[in-house]
Amino acid sequence: MLKNYFIIAWRNLIRNKRFSFINISGLSIGMAGVILIMIWIQHEVSFDNFHPAKDRLYEAYGLAKIEGHLQAINETSQPLGPAMKAEFPEVENTTRFIPLGGVLFTAGNTQLSGLQGGVVDPAFLEMFRFPLKTGAAKEQLATPNSIIITQELAIKLFGTEDALNKTIRIETADVVTVTGVLKTLPSNSRFHFEYLLPWAFIKQKGWVNDSWLSNSISTFVLLQPHTNVTAFNARFSNFSQRHTGKTDVWTHFLHPLDKWHLYSSFENGKATGGRITMVRLFGVIAGFILLIACINFMNLSTARSEQRAKEVGIRKVAGAGKGLLIRQFMTESFVTVCISALGAILIVIFAIRPFNQLINEQLSIPWKQPYGWLAAAGFILFTSILAGAWPAFYLASFSPAGIFQRKFKKVNAFLSPRKVLVVIQFSFAIVLIIATIAVRNQIRYAQDRQTGYSQNNLIRVHFTGEIEKNYALIKQELLSSGVAVGVSKNMWTITERGTNTWGLRWSGKKEGNNPTIALFSTDADLVKTAELQLVAGRDINIQQYPSDSFAVLLNETAVKTMGFNAPLGQVISQADHRVSWHVVGVVKDYVLNSPYETIPPLVIQGPGSWFNTMHIRFSKTRSTADNLQLAAAIFKKYNSAYPFDYRFIDDEYARNFENEQRIKALAGLFSALAISISCLGLLGLSAYMAENRTKEIGVRKILGASVLSITRLLSVDFIKLILVAILIASPVAWYAIHRWLQNYVYHAPISWSIFVLAGLMAIVIALVTISYQSLKAALMNPVKSLKSE
Repeated sequence: MLKNYFIIAWRNLIRNKRFSFINISGLSIGMAGVILIMIWIQHEVSFDNFHPAKDRLYEAYGLAKIEGHLQAINETSQPLGPAMKAEFPEVENTTRFIPLGGVLFTAGNTQLSGLQGGVVDPAFLEMFRFPLKTGAAKEQLATPNSIIITQELAIKLFGTEDALNKTIRIETADVVTVTGVLKTLPSNSRFHFEYLLPWAFIKQKGWVNDSWLSNSISTFVLLQPHTNVTAFNARFSNFSQRHTGKTDVWTHFLHPLDKWHLYSSFENGKATGGRITMVRLFGVIAGFILLIACINFMNLSTARSEQRAKEVGIRKVAGAGKGLLIRQFMTESFVTVCISALGAILIVIFAIRPFNQLINEQLSIPWKQPYGWLAAAGFILFTSILAGAWPAFYLASFSPAGIFQRKFKKVNAFLSPRKVLVVIQFSFAIVLIIATIAVRNQIRYAQDRQTGYSQNNLIRVHFTGEIEKNYALIKQELLSSGVAVGVSKNMWTITERGTNTWGLRWSGKKEGNNPTIALFSTDADLVKTAELQLVAGRDINIQQYPSDSFAVLLNETAVKTMGFNAPLGQVISQADHRVSWHVVGVVKDYVLNSPYETIPPLVIQGPGSWFNTMHIRFSKTRSTADNLQLAAAIFKKYNSAYPFDYRFIDDEYARNFENEQRIKALAGLFSALAISISCLGLLGLSAYMAENRTKEIGVRKILGASVLSITRLLSVDFIKLILVAILIASPVAWYAIHRWLQNYVYHAPISWSIFVLAGLMAIVIALVTISYQSLKAALMNPVKSLKSE
């Protein structure tokens, strides 16, 4: 019997090629979209799950009340981890992690800069099981001059040679020996490093900071099995307070590994979400894409009810029961879905690489994973039931008497489940179109925001090697050669917010007013180099004014925050009054870090602070290529061991839009999928409607109806459905966009034109889809359409 079901199902597919093509195409596209999304979701929810002790791994967080709200940060003091292991029996092990970037590696004649790595305790590889390709596990990170590298870095440095026991020069002085090579790190990991250095390395260099008041590193904790984490956090909370004897320092808690990636956002000290929001949203989108693909199958199957009705009637008269017919139609659904699944897999194979580029991930199809095949089987079965259940029960419910008396629903009934499903399809597609337009508007709105400084011809160069030592010579030669018109030494790149501080004091400060202040620094010429707008006073210039070592510039927001009516000459000091600065100028607010956020109060300190980068404003008298070539020669002269590593500020600023650009591209991709699938359904429905009304069209043409009027007649029913979908989709889309925009302090208004544009796009796409079938029916010879069988 089962074999007979499959034979009949296959014959029906072959007999109705157009119907089968539309069904299989729609399901293939929809299933491919769902598969890609589910691969991404599996990648997201499996972050760091490959560590054997994943259920006992935690990260130490700090809590402090700032501006009336609890803020959580995953940075701690350096002595915290070892002290935890020594004093808490529940702690099995701890490791600290300090990220390192921009370090120069030299191996033979090969030089590499800009590498990303970290400094860790020896317990790191015991707690986090990153597999070694070569080297003994017990020998790793044991001596100050040892290093572990990834196999990718080993190839870059040593080619095909065995990297084990090879030496690497770090910067220009330190020589370390490779004791281990790690296999390729999983892409779904919190850690993305190219090398690891032992804690003893920075200890012997004197870089260790034993202060409990300096929070600058990550501390990871491995708890003993069966530890009550809630009880432990209660005891751990005031750990730093006990060691410092101060009550105004950070309190602490442990954040579990399974929440590091998905729950990284905190509000008032509580984990409230993060990537999990995107995962849930993608899950909902996947569900709707699958639903609209299945709706096509439902609609086209029930639209053919008149053709299948006689078959059902004859089978019932011959003795077939309702259950047998349901099984037959469900088998047809299963066969169609299986063929569609093969098409979906082919689409995924070709689409996975551009999809990875779009989302900036390294996803792969889990061919070798048993769960992948089980998930695929379950997905096919679920889709078969979702797509085929209603048509199977609908067709099997026809009574023989009703069938032969033609008492069953027509395709053009005023209200039918089929029309409801079409409305659902297009409602979802229109929501996605509106979302795509809204994201594009938000990006454009932020891009059009005045930054407050000029990005053109402006680069930054981080301090490496001898740059800071020879800074004065480099600056002088850049200016005297005409390469640059402005050079400034700074704490951070101007596109970054950098560091924050609390507790600054000034005249007239009110009790309890403790705002977060952003810090920046300059030695001289920042206003000239960045082309900031000076509102009052002058720029800091240590050469002309030696006292500017303790001078500051304020932005307009800082002036308002501090309540200064006459800011020039005001004195700002640290909480302990050890250092004081005098205000010499006020600059117009400029964008720090994100163009989507409000501009914070900013204090730009003079050379009494620290620096790690410089900005160079190129002269416009030469081409950018010539300026870069001359600048490279100057840096080579004074920093010969290092390559000239620079970044254009406009490129740095553009990175602020990468996430939103990705969201826009994904929303556009999903809306294109939804529209494509929905239009395939419309194409099939319009074809069957035209076939059902063939004789009506013939009569109308004989009575004088024009081609235009008949085309309008066949199209208007579908346009009504699209209009209903627009009315349903618009408030849903408005609510979703409104919620999304709340994530941005600086955001575009929701314009009514978005909904009009999306609605017009949906109507035009629908008209283009159904116009072919409408025109074909309208142009048919009425003699053929009225000819009796």
